[in-house]
Amino acid sequence: MSTSTPATSTPATSAAAAAAAPPTDAAASGVTIASLTAALQEKVGASHVELVDTSGGCGQMFEATIVSDLFVGKTTLMRHRAVNAALKAEIGAVHAWTQRCFTAAEWEKRGGKV
Repeated sequence: MSTSTPATSTPATSAAAAAAAPPTDAAASGVTIASLTAALQEKVGASHVELVDTSGGCGQMFEATIVSDLFVGKTTLMRHRAVNAALKAEIGAVHAWTQRCFTAAEWEKRGGKV
């Protein structure tokens, strides 16, 4: 009859597992509403940005409304691709990204509302 002892986790194993886990909050991922807003203004020339963290505060799901003249003459797909390319690193660090892209004229025609 053999007996076995249950496996226990050592501090080194636990630390390694924690280090390998993906970031679960905004501080760990480095993506915040402020950093996304700055990136959109700098990289796509956004004149207006509205961002909502829909993750409940962990910084992993965002909805964005972006107004930029970069979008003039572009289809919705082309606009999304332009933003995705410009914010590749930021979008790659979060779980979910939803965007609505408008030109200044479109935004004004809507009365500044989605």
